[in-house]
Amino acid sequence: MGRADARRAQAQESRRAGKSGGIRRLFTWKKLLGAFFGIVLLGMGAFGALYLYVDVPAANAMAERQSNVYKYSDGTVLARTGKVNRQIIDLAEVPKEVQHAFVAAENKSFYKDQGVDLKGTTRALFNTVSGKGKQGGSTITQQYVKNYYLTQDPTVSRKLQELVISLKVDQKQSKDEILAGYINTAYYGRGASGIQAAAQAYYGVDAKDLNVSQGAYLASVLQAPSQYDWNSATPTGKKLVKERWAYTLRNMVEMKWLSPSEKAGLEFPAPQKPKPAQGLEGQRGYLVEAANRELEKQGVTEQDREAGGWTFTLTVDKKRQKALEKSVDEQLESKLDREGSKVDAGVQAGATSVDPKTGKVVALYGGEDYIKHYISNATRQDYQPASTFKPLVLASALENESTTQSGNLIGLNTVYDGTSKRPVVGSDTPFNPQNEDGRSYGPISVQKAMNSSVNSVFAQMIVDVTPAKAKETALALGVPDKNFPERPAVSLGTMNASTWDMAGAYATLDNHGRKVTPHIVQSAEHRDRTVTPEKPKREQAISRASADTVTKALTGVVDAGSGSAANTSAYDAAGKTGTSEDNKSAWFAGYTPELTTVVALFGEGDGGRKQVSLTGTANSGRANGGGFPARIWADYTLGALGGGSDKTFDLQDVERGEVPPPPTPSDTPSEEPTESEEPTPSDTPSESPSETTPSEIPTTPAPPATTPPPTTTPPTTPEIPPLPGDGDGRPGERPGGNGAPPQ
Repeated sequence: MGRADARRAQAQESRRAGKSGGIRRLFTWKKLLGAFFGIVLLGMGAFGALYLYVDVPAANAMAERQSNVYKYSDGTVLARTGKVNRQIIDLAEVPKEVQHAFVAAENKSFYKDQGVDLKGTTRALFNTVSGKGKQGGSTITQQYVKNYYLTQDPTVSRKLQELVISLKVDQKQSKDEILAGYINTAYYGRGASGIQAAAQAYYGVDAKDLNVSQGAYLASVLQAPSQYDWNSATPTGKKLVKERWAYTLRNMVEMKWLSPSEKAGLEFPAPQKPKPAQGLEGQRGYLVEAANRELEKQGVTEQDREAGGWTFTLTVDKKRQKALEKSVDEQLESKLDREGSKVDAGVQAGATSVDPKTGKVVALYGGEDYIKHYISNATRQDYQPASTFKPLVLASALENESTTQSGNLIGLNTVYDGTSKRPVVGSDTPFNPQNEDGRSYGPISVQKAMNSSVNSVFAQMIVDVTPAKAKETALALGVPDKNFPERPAVSLGTMNASTWDMAGAYATLDNHGRKVTPHIVQSAEHRDRTVTPEKPKREQAISRASADTVTKALTGVVDAGSGSAANTSAYDAAGKTGTSEDNKSAWFAGYTPELTTVVALFGEGDGGRKQVSLTGTANSGRANGGGFPARIWADYTLGALGGGSDKTFDLQDVERGEVPPPPTPSDTPSEEPTESEEPTPSDTPSESPSETTPSEIPTTPAPPATTPPPTTTPPTTPEIPPLPGDGDGRPGERPGGNGAPPQ
């Protein structure tokens, strides 16, 4: 090699050495360390600024949205309302071992950490940036923050917010508050958000009744709700959830929250099959609606309920409710042809059943289906109760110690003139109702008149009492003041009332005259508020003697009168039938010593916009109160009482009333009354000797008790053609009178 070549090689080597030295001088360890700390300080500064900048936000709307739960009296769920199936509960309601199961499954260091997992968060950030999707590893605090304050969006900004907020939440809230928030906001599958809804969805129990094995499953299912639901999981999914359940229990043993022997005794708790959401179909909607109406009166407004989170426990007895539904289905619905018959298509049944001692509504039937027919037939007040009002006329006569036009005290054995179309005496409003089928009974006792629902007798009786006093008694018993004129026709039930209203009135009679107000809400509870329903007043509406006398009369209706379809040896019963004008409604109101129930049928036409006749229901002719309503009542009562009851009515001071003595020759009018007819044995139902003795009712025809003495000239009024009879319902007042009958 020449000198020239040597110099060139030396020059190249120098240049290479210079470059290497320059790089080494540029990246010295001191410079690298300084850069690292600079980056760390910059990051710390940025995080500090982020920490100051990011505040703990208000909860997101979905996190606090809850459902309302309506329960039967035994605590089982009746229905849920609301868009989100969640019911937030306090952590104290969750068993300690179930709390520990969630910590063991998700975050063993929960009680000691600062609320964040930096390693897991860094990994999640990297995977988010690199497009690998969501990544686990967050603490319970971070998951709570994500569910309660933020969203599920897998973005870097949301993850950074989660980190900062978690640190702040851990400083401001206790671990118990954080754990409660986590288990109440997490989604468990099956449409259930929060542990209370999950406990019901998977095991049919409240969260407070979960055991450790069930709690470990719910803690495990959180990782993949759709994949780990035992009833829909693939074999792989079942294997994975079983492994996670076992993993959770092992962690509990490690954390000394569960002993090895306890763990060894646990079996995998396969959950129940999923059930459809309990909405408002069938009778549920009617029960919820009745409860909501009552809650409004108790101060729980619609706005309060819309906020969610309420647990409403109703007085409804689940078994009796099912028995009532079954009786309506078997005794009525199974016999109707709703598709092929215009009459059957418009038949609507309603019923209310009440405990006469407490006023609790134990069962209610609102219609064929709340989704199909939103008007509750149990609480609607647009139909007339018809002859079920007659016992209240008698109650008023007894309570006011009223007398007949002849001055005889009214009681069960008092004799009236049962002539059909007989004009009432002593009223400024003319009224001459027709009896069923135009039948005339002549002299007839009040008991027998009640048995056969003789219109002419009770039309005269309300005049003897006065319509004003009769109305006063009816209102005291619980009949609403709706379309309630003070005229003779009211004796036949021309006002408006619901089965709920009449159940209250009859329950008061059943309760020896002590006022019974039906109610359906037992309790109303919220995490932030508890409403104790106001107890209805239990004052004496009428005397016990008056109430018990009416009960005695109504036992005759069941034993030997129009309510015989309700008669059975399985229980002691009292009741009254009713059929309104033109057969638009048919009723049976009755009671035993333990249960008061009112059943009614309504004829509904034109989509509920008008009332139509029930005649022809199930091809059975006129649908009177002694037919379908009485049969439904009897079947339900038998089931509701568990096949019967040996309890009997404890009746005291039953008022027998006064009967005029047999006429003497000097008292006998020169001319026999032509309006009266002596009833044949088939006209008048038999009566037990305890109710009537031969000496109480004259064997010789006497002037009717309501007929003025012969020396008195009765008021002259033109003969008014009555409206057609309606069975034990009422015809109307005369056209152009003080009030036309409501249609």
